[in-house]
Amino acid sequence: MADGAGVVLDRAQVKKAVQALQAFLKTKSTGDSLFLDETQQISMLFTLWKIPKVAQSIRIPLPHGQRSDTDDICLFTKDEPNMTSEQTQRFYRKLLEEKGVKNITEIIPYKALRTEYKPYEAKRRLLGNCDLFLSDDRIRRLLPSHLGKHFYQRKKEPLSVNLQSKHLARDIQRVIQGTSLKVTNKGCCCMARVAHAGMTADEVTENIEAAVQTVAAKLRTKGPVVKLIHIKSQTSVSLPIYTSNLNHLSVLEAGKHAQASKKAGAAAKKQAKKNKTEDAKQTDTAEEEKNVEEEEIPQLVPIATPNKKPKLQKPSKKKQLEKAPKPAAAKKGRQSPNKMTKKAGKTDSKVKRKVPKVK
Repeated sequence: MADGAGVVLDRAQVKKAVQALQAFLKTKSTGDSLFLDETQQISMLFTLWKIPKVAQSIRIPLPHGQRSDTDDICLFTKDEPNMTSEQTQRFYRKLLEEKGVKNITEIIPYKALRTEYKPYEAKRRLLGNCDLFLSDDRIRRLLPSHLGKHFYQRKKEPLSVNLQSKHLARDIQRVIQGTSLKVTNKGCCCMARVAHAGMTADEVTENIEAAVQTVAAKLRTKGPVVKLIHIKSQTSVSLPIYTSNLNHLSVLEAGKHAQASKKAGAAAKKQAKKNKTEDAKQTDTAEEEKNVEEEEIPQLVPIATPNKKPKLQKPSKKKQLEKAPKPAAAKKGRQSPNKMTKKAGKTDSKVKRKVPKVK
């Protein structure tokens, strides 16, 4: 864990930067509007010394709420058994009133989200109508496939809330008025919203200090972490409020040298182990060769090979054709007329003998 004491802010410098940013936002407001546009967000931009190896999401509680009372908040709830979508909506509306939660403007059960908000246009309309989305932690993992990529591209993904908590109002208020910082492993910069233009300079300064302490304490990185911190709005330039001491460079270089030495030592150990295994193999092969040479080689005794039998000559095709027996049907066919002729001859001779001679 990073040490929170490693990032020390100059409160006077932070307050000057906040006042300069608020003056800029006042000049940018239109002449027709009587009040400052409170929808203008004030964000903090963190620049880290190195890219983290693992992505991380940090919840940051703030002493002063950074959302106005006019923000529309939507809550996705679980489907209650043996209840329709309307009955589930009324059930959770009554539960929130009993717990003292009054800033939830819309409640959408999971079944209604799958059916009523399935078309693309319905999802885009829901995304534009609400400023913040909350979700029951029991269905949080099911929402990405039904919401679509636009909720996550515009950084309006639902924040999980435990609706079964005994201190539900306090937990929801912390989530709504707090903020979150998403640290990715694809770059060294990350941003978090900490205030809005309608807050005083002291409130914005206190929120910035609380956010810096939380981020420095929860970042999963060893050694010096934060390099630069800026504050900015949606239309302004970035104003620096913290710059890390260059002494951190020596610490980082020492860490790099230590890592390089560790890698070199590991490589040397690996090579030494490899050389030992090769030497052991060579000694084993040498011993095997010596043992083979020491063994007596038996004399080879010639074995009499038996006389080969003469190969039988296959009869030629012509002889096979000559010796081939005639078909039985043909023999029967030839014998049948002979028998008939013989019988006919015998009958004729008998008839001739019986005929008397005519004088």
